[in-house]
This record gives sequence, C-alpha cells and structure tokens, in this order.
Amino acid sequence: MDQDATATLLAALRCQADWGADEPMEPTPAPLRDRVPPGAARWLAGPAPVAPPAPALVARPAPATPAAGFAPAPAAAASLAADAGSLEALRAAIAGFDGSGLRDTATNMVFCDGNPDAGLMLIGEAPGADEDREGRPFVGQSGRLLDRMLASVGLHRANDFYVTNILPWRPPGNRTPTDAEIALFLPFVLRHIALVRPRQLLLLGGTAAKALLRGREGIMRLRGRWHEITVEGLGPVPVLPTLHPAYLLRSPAAKREGWADLVMLRRRLDGQG
Repeated sequence: MDQDATATLLAALRCQADWGADEPMEPTPAPLRDRVPPGAARWLAGPAPVAPPAPALVARPAPATPAAGFAPAPAAAASLAADAGSLEALRAAIAGFDGSGLRDTATNMVFCDGNPDAGLMLIGEAPGADEDREGRPFVGQSGRLLDRMLASVGLHRANDFYVTNILPWRPPGNRTPTDAEIALFLPFVLRHIALVRPRQLLLLGGTAAKALLRGREGIMRLRGRWHEITVEGLGPVPVLPTLHPAYLLRSPAAKREGWADLVMLRRRLDGQG
C-alpha cells in the first residue's frame, strides 16, 4: 500500500475515533469504492458554506420518565390525523389544528416537497426561517446542501424523493422542538407516512430519529445502520437515520459519515443492502 493510501486510511480512522465510533464502518460497495462522483466531491471536500451565527437555542426539557418515551398526543390531533384520507386532507387538517401555539408565531405552514410516489421519504426536524417564508421544507442553506448530497448518489427532489418535517410550523427563533411539541404532531407525521407509503425512510438528524424510533440514543449511535418502524395502515418500514445537513454545515468533518450513510441508502435502493 503506498503512502498516500495509508495516510487516507489513517485519516478516516482518526475521524471515526473523534466522533465516537465504537465499531468499524461497513466497507464501501465496489461500484462506489473506486471513485467519488463529482457531485459528492463538491459537498464532501469543498469548503463548507459560511453559515450565519445560529440563534440561541432553548434547551428541550427532560421528560419525567426518559425510558417511557413520549406522552400520548392529545386526542384531537390523533383523531384529525386518523380521519385524513389523502395528503390534501392531511394538509387541511394540520392547517386547521389549533392545539399548538406555533401556528401563531409562524408565517407559513410547511407541509412537503418533492415526489410523493418516489418510494423514498425524508423527514427532518422543523422549518427554519427560509422555509417559513416560502412554505416549503429544506429550501435554505441546509436544503441546498441536502440537494447536493442526494444528487451525488443520483437522487433529485423533483422525481426521486419526498421530504417533510416532524413539525409543520417554525419554532420561534429556530429553537429545538420540545418533547411535548413532537408528541403533539407525531400522529400527523405517522399518518403522513401511511399516506405516502414509502419503501424507505431517511431521517435527517437526531430529533426526527428519536421521534420515530422512540429512543434516547444520540444520532451518532443511531446513524450508519438500518432500523425498522411499524406504521399503522402500512406495516414495517425500513428506516435509516443520518446527520442533518444543518449539522454538516457546522461540522464539515462529519461529511465523511454523511457520505457513508448515503452509500448505504443507494445500496438499499439498488437492492444490494
């Protein structure tokens, strides 16, 4: 093995150790091992965009019984979600739901974007300022990175995936959603999944992963492997948690892990994993 290859492997090992890896990553599949597509090279190796200073986050309150998961959502939200027989009906149900004060502080409801028939559904955390203005998910800086990431493995928003968030309304100041807010909107999210009927779910970031996997593990332990959830009216769905693109903007070194997750996704879509 030449010195350049050895240095590359040592750098990869150091990166995994720095981010708390406790088991070796699966080798990259042969079709993607020998070269990095041009799209991937731009978002993996290029300089990270300069993000504006993040607003102060409001800490999410700890639940009284962490091992028990989220408390049941109010009956009104669960009933409205169950009665929605189509995506348009679900959109209308969420727009008319008055059980959350988030609607009063947001500009627009953010429901979805992309192709609902693609078979791949992405779920993020909540709208940001750009999404709140436009009424579409992932249209700001992190959304542009997300599009470049997925394009690097041949996936494009118009045809190949469908994207939404756990919360349809922007939390004030872009703060992290509380457990109560997540529990309130979770019936709508699960109904959304049941109506779209995806063959795979890609969960963007720790909030989405913890909400749907009902666990307390951090995203660095959840990512890198497939999980499964059961959705009423649909059945079991394969789920791959990965790092949120906003996190990758703040921590460019973690793009290595993001790329590994996309390789796993591409393999599953191609029937190889």
